[in-house]
Formats: sequence, C-alpha cells, structure tokens
Amino acid sequence: MESGTVDYLATISEHSKGLAAAAADNLEAAVAGCPGWSVKDLVAHVIEVHWFWSTIAEERLQDPPDDSRKPPRPTPDALTETLLGGAERMVRILRAADWQDPVWTWAPGQRNIGFIARHQVQEAAIHHWDAVRARGGLLEIGPATATDSIDEFLTFSVSSDSDPAEPPRPALDGGFALKCSDRPEVWTVTDGRQPGTVQVIDGEGSHYPVLIARASDLLLWLYQRIELDLGTVPLDLAERFRALCFTT
Repeated sequence: MESGTVDYLATISEHSKGLAAAAADNLEAAVAGCPGWSVKDLVAHVIEVHWFWSTIAEERLQDPPDDSRKPPRPTPDALTETLLGGAERMVRILRAADWQDPVWTWAPGQRNIGFIARHQVQEAAIHHWDAVRARGGLLEIGPATATDSIDEFLTFSVSSDSDPAEPPRPALDGGFALKCSDRPEVWTVTDGRQPGTVQVIDGEGSHYPVLIARASDLLLWLYQRIELDLGTVPLDLAERFRALCFTT
C-alpha cells in the first residue's frame, strides 16, 4: 500500500475528499485544465474512473469492463456524495487485493493491481487541483506524492522503447533534466533507441539543460496545468517532449 513515503490509499482518499469539498456549490464553474468541462463534468469523470478501475481490480478483469455496465451519471445534487462513495469503494477493494495480481491496464510495462493504485493517486491529485483552481484557489501537491507521480509519469506516460507512440511521432532530438528544488530527485530525458521515443535516467546529465521547480509544479507542468520558466531548456525541445507524452 506504500512506495517509499507515499501511502497510495491514504493519498487517494485525501485528494478525493479534497476534490469533493472544492467542487461543492461550484459545479458550474469552468475547469481550465480540461477545456470545455465544468466542475460538474470533472466530478462525473472521476466517478466514472473510480468505477472503471475498481471494477477491474475487484473482478481481476483481463479486458476493460463493457460500457453497458457503466452506472448512469448521477444527478447534480448527488455528484459529490457519489464521488466519495466511489473513492471509498476503490480504497476498500485495493486494500483487500494482492497488488501483484494480473489485470488489464493501458500500460504494457505493468499490468497488475499495483499499477491501478499508483496511477489513481495522480488521477485524484490532479483533479483535486483542477477543482481548487476552478474556485480561484491554489493547491500544492505534497512533495513525496508529486515526485512519485513524476516518476510514474515518466515511466508510463511517454513514448518509450517498450511502448512507442502509434503512429510514430517526431524525435525528441536532444535531452534535458527535470530537477526538484524541494526534493533530491532528478530525471534526465533523452532520445530512446527507436525513433520518436524517449528514455529516462535517474540523475542529472552534466551537459544537459535543466528545468528546476518544486515537485508539485513539475508534476503540474507535465500534466499541462501550469507553465514554468524553462530555465536553460529550449522552448522547441520542451514542445517536442510534450508531443511525446500520452497523458494530459
């Protein structure tokens, strides 16, 4: 249930509750990070995500559940209550599961329940941030959670030799480092062996430009929620990297 200093289940619960609180009485507000969505749509999306992954974990599914099984969208006055119930169900199922049990996931490199637990931390945290921002507030994601999420993003959410983008995308054609200003973690991103892929190495390559920011801000930048001062990283290199990312 943990990786390093991150308790995945507690973090899913914490950010789901935070999302519900931020969404309350603000369901019609626009969500900048999800163009075209209101907070109402955001909450409905997370409810669906909880159902989808909880069902896969509970039933040990080897394929996604059929859309015909999807529960109907709750009425607006039931959205936050349904969100909290879905988060509780997810945590209960994951707590009872063996995280090594094989299940379907979209990540070829990890198809077990452990992937669901780790990735759902990001789902809850990023959308909690979205809901807080829609209220005009700001949320800093905890440094330990943010660094673990950055590491997961750079493992599974970029075009890589083990999971290349289809159709192929233009090459990164360079490299740069992502460095936390509030944690010791550093990742260096360079071209992979196959065209249009990247490889990620722990640590800082001495001759590469560096993007330095707090862990929370680096994660939010990866998810295209905020812009950062790129420091010594050329804008065109950063844009080529973004084109090689799957998750937004």
